[in-house]
Amino acid sequence: MGRAFEFRKGRKMKRWDRMSKDFTRIGREIVMAVKESGPNPDTNSRLRTAIQNAKGVNMPKDRVDAAIKRASSREEKDYQEVVYEGYAPHGVAIVIETATDNPVRTVANVRMYFNRGNGALGTAGSSDYTFTRKGVFKLAAEGVDVDELELELIDAGAEDVYTDQEEDEHGNVKDFIVVETAFTDFGQMQKALEEKNLNVISAQLQRIPNTRVSLSEEQAEEVLNLIEKFEEDDDVQAVYHTLA
Repeated sequence: MGRAFEFRKGRKMKRWDRMSKDFTRIGREIVMAVKESGPNPDTNSRLRTAIQNAKGVNMPKDRVDAAIKRASSREEKDYQEVVYEGYAPHGVAIVIETATDNPVRTVANVRMYFNRGNGALGTAGSSDYTFTRKGVFKLAAEGVDVDELELELIDAGAEDVYTDQEEDEHGNVKDFIVVETAFTDFGQMQKALEEKNLNVISAQLQRIPNTRVSLSEEQAEEVLNLIEKFEEDDDVQAVYHTLA
């Protein structure tokens, strides 16, 4: 019973850590969206997307409102979006998206993680070419016919529509629908989904690997430990890799 309790406790702690990280990431996205195009989500599609993503991770409304209010203040710091590229051990390409108020600190941390993890920080273009940027929308699956939805979204740029599963913050496995579009069709798809009043859990521009690297369990563990270090850093918004 003790071991089972520790296992459940460990899973809970991981979910809480992930939730806290999601709140930080989306909070920064809200700040950048407001500073870019103002605090009104009706006229600011980037802010509208960030608020949508906040709901998808159950970020409390008062925290969302506070982030919007804070971003509207002149005292709120500006965040720069900086992308870093490199390679983990065993030839796994990595791209790290950051939002930082101190690029000197961020690049120093990124370089340190690469060095300590037996990887290498690269120059612009050194690994990003192994990915394709796409719009990825996650929708609630309940009451939605996937085949019918795919036909309805083709004109809006849908390249792929499929079902998937994930574990929520309570440990329950839930079905959802994924819609993928070309990078250039992201805004068009976002508008189409809004017009259909579908329950969009998240909307993101992601880097999808063109090829993947298969490794032994021991080698994969080494790469995953490095990826985890990046993901734990508060300045990091997303980490993409080619590990199979």
